[in-house]
Amino acid sequence: MSQTRVVVVGSANMDLVAMAPSLPRPGQTMLGTDFVMVPGGKGANQAIAAVRAGATCTFLGAIGSDAFGVTLRARITAAGVDTDHLRVVYGTSGVALVMVNGQGENAIVVTPGANDALVGLTDEELATVAGADVLVAQLEIPVQTVTAAALAARAAGTRVILNAAPARELPPELFDAVDLLVVNEGEAQAYTGRGREEPRALLDLVPRAVLTLGAAGAWYVDREGAEVHVPAVGVDVVDSTAAGDAFTAALAVGWGEGRDVVDAVRWAAAAGAACVRKLGASVALPQRAEIDALYAPG
Repeated sequence: MSQTRVVVVGSANMDLVAMAPSLPRPGQTMLGTDFVMVPGGKGANQAIAAVRAGATCTFLGAIGSDAFGVTLRARITAAGVDTDHLRVVYGTSGVALVMVNGQGENAIVVTPGANDALVGLTDEELATVAGADVLVAQLEIPVQTVTAAALAARAAGTRVILNAAPARELPPELFDAVDLLVVNEGEAQAYTGRGREEPRALLDLVPRAVLTLGAAGAWYVDREGAEVHVPAVGVDVVDSTAAGDAFTAALAVGWGEGRDVVDAVRWAAAAGAACVRKLGASVALPQRAEIDALYAPG
């Protein structure tokens, strides 16, 4: 089986992750229990996760000219991601301040930094998108850049998966170019006014959608009439920070390899479960063998 060729366009951040028994309230100072500094950002996470799930992956993103940028490039490249198109812009890299409590819940503040400078795509970058099997995008970079990548992919016959997070106002032409939308309940509510009680409302926007619900699993729906609940895989949760990124990347890889979409969602659920067992974002993203070990066919 040939490797799926994935292109990820998105953000790269340095994640500063602190663990504490509970999340601090406003004005409260709390002693933590652990700290890690690891590459993050939805784009970088999904690119690394795609490689670990078995794909080849090119990352289109931007880092700053600071020390965090140097570290980000080195670590993303070391993970096996093609970073030939990773831009360096003068100024700070994106930074995420992540707090994780004893139950694996988190609170995150992201400062975009260089990610906001990823405006427009070059002809070479657009050609890279056109040569992929699957394009994966999120919304931590300018929407016009995501739209340009999606339109280029659609024109070339490259599948487009949009993880529409964080929820933002999006142009109709972006939704029109999406083959598969991935959102959580809060994002579904923002885009359709409905949550888990009506996942099919997402089909007013796109032909296929996955609504992720954490421990409650996920719903897959499409315009052909499918409405399938995929249960979550039961594991002990340490940190849920990158679970959605592991899920989205594995979904792209599995679908790109020829799995039917529902089976790809089941495999993606195993990836999300494998991810939450470890602390941190990119360091917790699972290898293919870890995903296969938790995968439960329908």
